Amino acid sequence: MSDVQKRVTVAITGASGVQYGLRLIECLVKADAQVFVMVSKAAQVVIATETDLKLPAQAASMAQFLTTLYQAKEGQIKVFGKEDWMSPVASGSGAPSSMVVCPCSAGALSAIAIGASNNLIERAADVVLKERRQLILVPRESPFSAIHLENMLKLTHMGVTIMPASPGFYHKPQSVLDMVDFMVARVLDHLGIEQNMIEKWGGDRL
Repeated sequence: MSDVQKRVTVAITGASGVQYGLRLIECLVKADAQVFVMVSKAAQVVIATETDLKLPAQAASMAQFLTTLYQAKEGQIKVFGKEDWMSPVASGSGAPSSMVVCPCSAGALSAIAIGASNNLIERAADVVLKERRQLILVPRESPFSAIHLENMLKLTHMGVTIMPASPGFYHKPQSVLDMVDFMVARVLDHLGIEQNMIEKWGGDRL
């Protein structure tokens, strides 16, 4: 796809709250963005636990599954395996300008903070950091330990946006999806993608 508005990498790691990442992919597709997707093995276990989805393990099959699920255009969703080192996200010359890890497990947070690059998710995040591009992490953990907080502070100093999965309630959510949409809308705001899921604060005075 060459006529997309934006390319975004979305990585789903093994924290609770995979609904945030899946909904983000769906909304990016609706916004006509091309989405590069990575799903860790732990995330696949969580998806099977928290949702009714049965994601195929192979990257090509998963891409087709998500394409059908979200009615995406052919090629709009591309899935890369954990050791697909020839994928665009593995190099600064091919990676999208924005990456979101949603949800971001404490383990992924730590690995990104130290530049471990032991798998493609970690390498992709390392590429975004070294290229001074946009990286958004959505940690889903409670409570945070001193280690978690130190890693988040370290990454914040590097320019990373840390956006814990803590939805607000001023929009009076009526369902779990409403709460998920609150966080996804905030991520879309930071990506510069228009969304109408959550009304902006003070919007009636604009």
